[in-house]
Amino acid sequence: MIELAPSILSADFARLGEQVNRAAEGGGTVIHVDVMDGHFVPNITLGPQLVKSLRKATRLPLDCHLMIENPDTYIPAFADAGADWMSVHLEACRHLDRTLNLIRSHGCQAGVVINPATPVELLSEVLDIVDYVLVMSVNPGFGAQPFIPNSLHKLSRLKDLRERRNLHYRIEVDGGIASDTVAKVVRAGAEILVAGNAVFSHGDPKTNAENLLKAALDATLLKV
Repeated sequence: MIELAPSILSADFARLGEQVNRAAEGGGTVIHVDVMDGHFVPNITLGPQLVKSLRKATRLPLDCHLMIENPDTYIPAFADAGADWMSVHLEACRHLDRTLNLIRSHGCQAGVVINPATPVELLSEVLDIVDYVLVMSVNPGFGAQPFIPNSLHKLSRLKDLRERRNLHYRIEVDGGIASDTVAKVVRAGAEILVAGNAVFSHGDPKTNAENLLKAALDATLLKV
C-alpha cells in the first residue's frame, strides 16, 4: 500500500492547519513532522508544543522524524504531545535498540532512519523490532534539496531483506520526492512517500497531493 506523508517543513506555518487539511483532502494519510535541533543537523525547526497544536488540527497520524541528538530525552515529550510514529537516526543513537524500545513503550510506532552515506547493512540487528525504516534521499537539515539517486538501491535492498527474513517493517523515503522521482522510488520499494516542497511550496496542496499520489499509484501498475 502506497501512502503519501506530506511534510510540514515546507508548509506556510501561518496557515498550517488549513494546509495540512488540504493535503489530507488530496490523499495524504500521514503528516510528517521534521524535528531538528541545530546540532545533529544544521537547522532548527520545532518541538513538542507545535506537535501538540498540530494534533488539534488533524486526526491523521503524526510521523515525528527526530533529527536530534540524545533523542531518548525528548521521546516522552513528543509522545505526550500527540505523536503517533517516531523515527530516530541510527547515526544519533548510542544504544539504538534501547531507543526504539523506548518509543514503543510510549505507544508509538518506532522507526529508524539512515542518512545517504549510511549502508543498509548497519540496520541488520534492529530490523526485526522496527515498524518502519526511513531512507533519507537527501542530506537532512533542509527542504527543497535534489534527490540522491544512490538511495534507490537502498530501498531495493530493504525490500529484499524484508522478504528474505520474513519481516514486516514498512519502507519510507524522504527527500526530493516530486513528479520526476516518485515513480523511481515506488518501483524500488518505497511505500511511504514523504513530500514537502512538492506538496506545499506552490499552488494548492490538495491538487499537488492528488497529482503526486496518482503518479505513485500509476508506478505500482508498472512494476514487473
